Formats: sequence, structure tokens, C-alpha cells
Amino acid sequence: MKSKQFKSDFLVIGSGIAGLTFAIKASRYGTVNIATKKQDFDSNTNYAQGGIASVLAPDDSFDRHIEDTLKAGAGLGNRTAVEILVREGPGRIRELMEWGAQFSEREGSGGTVLDLGREGGHSMNRIVHARDLTGKEVERALLKKVSEIKNIRLFENHTAVDLLTEHQLGPKAKRRGTIHCYGAYILDNTSGVVNTFNAKMILLATGGVGQVYLHTTNPEIATGDGIAMAYRAGALIGDMEFIQFHPTALYTPKGTGPSFLISEAVRGEGALLLNTRGERFMERVHPLKDLAPRDIVARVIDMELKKYGVPNVYLDITSKSKKFLMRRFPNIYARCLQEGIDISKDPIPVVPAAHYLCGGVISDTNGKTSIENLYVSGESSCTGVHGANRLASNSLLEGIVFSHRAFLQAEEHLRSLNRKPAIQRFPNWNKEGTFDLEEWVLVQHDIEDVKRLMWDYVGIVRSDKRLQKAHKRILMLAEDIHDYYKKSTISSRIVELRNLATVAKLIIRSAMARRDSIGLHYNSDHPRTGARKMNVVLQAAHEPKLVRLGRD
Repeated sequence: MKSKQFKSDFLVIGSGIAGLTFAIKASRYGTVNIATKKQDFDSNTNYAQGGIASVLAPDDSFDRHIEDTLKAGAGLGNRTAVEILVREGPGRIRELMEWGAQFSEREGSGGTVLDLGREGGHSMNRIVHARDLTGKEVERALLKKVSEIKNIRLFENHTAVDLLTEHQLGPKAKRRGTIHCYGAYILDNTSGVVNTFNAKMILLATGGVGQVYLHTTNPEIATGDGIAMAYRAGALIGDMEFIQFHPTALYTPKGTGPSFLISEAVRGEGALLLNTRGERFMERVHPLKDLAPRDIVARVIDMELKKYGVPNVYLDITSKSKKFLMRRFPNIYARCLQEGIDISKDPIPVVPAAHYLCGGVISDTNGKTSIENLYVSGESSCTGVHGANRLASNSLLEGIVFSHRAFLQAEEHLRSLNRKPAIQRFPNWNKEGTFDLEEWVLVQHDIEDVKRLMWDYVGIVRSDKRLQKAHKRILMLAEDIHDYYKKSTISSRIVELRNLATVAKLIIRSAMARRDSIGLHYNSDHPRTGARKMNVVLQAAHEPKLVRLGRD
């Protein structure tokens, strides 16, 4: 089958809340192609249980939400970006409701109002939710909206391989200075053909990197593709050392696949964390006790596990009735029941699992990256709103707010491009010199090696020695994987393996560059926070730099 070329005004890579929000809005200005690796509903958005944080209650305030966000981020968050996130949030949530998203409600004094929950790090109830399936409801509404727009074409089972930049046009086309992006090489997983997707404006919305760890709440598609591609293209990458481990994933001794998340909203409704002796342990380490920020809770649980040599702690919500739990947390109740746990009677065994990346491709407050024509939104981005630790339920909010701001730039961006000459046609994907390698067991072993390496050496608590060992090992693995990638006929698993090795290397290099402990990065050899709170920035062919990021 021959390679094809697809053209559009906009190319969106990823189909979560960030990508779909942008696509819906951008379709007003031109044609939109969306490429997504699996089925349209496979994304981190779909797995989000808790909700979307926003100031909608009359007794809440923007200032409270801003301060909660900055405090959770250990002071490393960018205040300008945080203020934009918080102040523009309510409008974006109302827009989701106009598009058909149905959130949980309750009877208030003046009639029906949104049922606002509370999660760790929040000083007020401000979590908009659809029981414990918020992400699934948002994704449903957005996909329905997309299906009604003729200007949008959705390519399912398509894996992005590399971004189209001057580098693909040969040595003569390479020039110093600004790098431009013109689209991407994208693999049709069904046919095995790599097609060329050209566009005037490209949005990366590929989600996070959870699959780089052995235990994660993320779906199988969360392999850091957008970040790895942007890095290879020369984009600035930041804050990769800040991996958020969700404190409470369901512990199942023989569990396979993504870890099932026990939403922070369960603690927001009064659940207590207990060790294997039945003792509360959070009340002695933080004033917010069981609702302390995630980095602190995850680290304390990790200490409890190591202190007593046990595989899990417990989350106890038995103070609530079965009727309440089945109504508020139907998905969690049903999943735990499958494991023989009635959460109205039994404490839930829980353990931390890799959950969210606070860093990514560095962008300004309009989603613009350091590469021309390339924008980013959602978990793939590093906007500065999360700092060193994400406040619960700010993730979906970030996706809708900054995708909207990227959309606002779209008309001006297209107008400026229309004044320039047409871009040069890119060559078809070159598979010359490759052949089918039938040693798939090697690919799987390499994937498991990367995941085990990251879990053992670059987890919740790190040390100089662990990081040095991890770095030495990942360089060897990455070299082997790159050699395998060059020789083998392209496949989605090989692309993902290559990207997992890349993002693992970025996480390790960032962690090594930070010689202190702050937020989600805790190094036992450097337990104190440095005098200056700096960001670690990486770029291909350069050593990591510590700088204080400034954004528009």
C-alpha cells in the first residue's frame, strides 16, 4: 500500500480533553485532522475520576484557588499562568455544559446547583464532577460534538512517529535559528503505512508518560509520544523530574494492566488513611491530614511501606453508608466489589502509582512552543501552572483553558502564514534498509526493562546513586532500542518503545540536574530545597539548564 499525503489547516495529535476542545474551536477557522493512537475514547481524560476544579461556589474566590495551586506547587508555579487557569476556568466549564457535559447536581437553597466536591490541597469545595466518572462524561460530550462538525476528520488507530521540520528536507534545507513544524509522519496501525500529514498549525495533545513506570494509573497509550517527538525536533522541554504518584491506587496482588485509581474525592468525602496496624498516620505530618497535597501523601505512604515491609496501606470510608457510596462512587464501589471488597464494610488496600507529569513541552500562556507552528496543550505541556506538584483536579482544567487560548491564536496565526509562500512538499516515509524483525519478545523485554528501571531507581524517593545507575542503564538501553528502531519495519510498539526510552532519559537527566528536593522530586541525598527555586530545561544536544522560566 502506498503512502498518502493528508493536508489540513490544523493537525491535532491526541483525542483527550485538550485536543478535542481545540479541534472543536479551530474548526470554525478551517479544516482539522485529528490523529489518535487507539479508539477515539482512549485517553487519560477518560480515566479521570475526580473532576474539574473551578471557582463556582459563592463563598469561594479566585484568590483562594490561586493560592491553593501555588502552595501545592511548592512555590515553583508561574503566577501569571495560574491566574489565567483559575480566572478563565468557570467560563470553560460552562462551555462544556453547553456542549452537553452533564455534571452531578444537588438541591440547594435556591434550587438545583452543581454538587461541588473537595480534594487534597483545596481549601474549599470546588470540584465539578460526574459522580466518579467525570473524564468519561467529558470525553463523551466532546466526541459527540466533534461528530457533528463536518470540518473535522478523525483518524483512529494512527500513531505519530515524528514531526515534520526542516530536518526531513535534507541538509540544504536545514538552517540556523528558528525551527518550523509543518505536520507529522503518522503510522496507520491497521495498514502499517506511514503517511504524511501536512498542516499550517499543529497541536500536540498526546497526554502523559505514565507507562514509563511499572505501576501506573494511566492507559497503555500514555507513552510520552508528543514530548519525545518535540524533543527530537529541538523543542524546549521542562520540569520532567516532577512525576506525580497518586497516593491511592487499588492494590491487587496479581493485578495486571493500569492500576485502578481510588479518587482523591473519596478522601474528600471523609475517608481516612490507615497503616496495617489500623493507625492514622497523616495527622502527625501535615495540618490537612488525609487531604494533604499528593506529593506529601505519596511520600509518607512510601515511608510506611518501607518502615513495616508491607505492600499496601488502607483507605477507610466505612463511615459512609452503602447507599451514599453507591450513588457517589458507583464505579469505585463496583470495581472494589470485583476484588471482594465491600467499601461500606471493608477498608480499601491502596498503594501509590505513577499518575501525572507536571512537566513537558515548554509553552507560553497561548500554547506556543519554541518551534514555529507547533502548539501544545494538556499533560504534554509545561505551562507553569503545576509547579513542582499538581493540585488535584487542575489537570482537566488546564486542558480546556489553554486549548481555548491556543484557539484564540489560530486566526491570527493562519493569517500570518497565508502571507508566506507555500511550504515545500515533504518526501514520503523512507523504509529503505529496514526489514521485518520477528523477535517481538525483545521489544516487550526492553519495554519491561525501562519500566522496572524507572520504578526501582527514579520513583517517589530518589538518591544520587540510584539516579547515576539509572542514567548509565538507560543510555545503554536507548542505544539498543535506537538500533532496533532503525533496522525494523515500523510498528506502533516500536515507536512507543523508542519514545518510552526518550522520556525516561529526560526524566533521569532532569532529576540529576536538580540538586535539591522540592515538590514531587525528593532526593534523600539533598533533602532541603535550594535557595533559588529554578526550573530544569532540556533541549536535544544540550546539557540540562537550571533557569527560572518566564512566560507571557
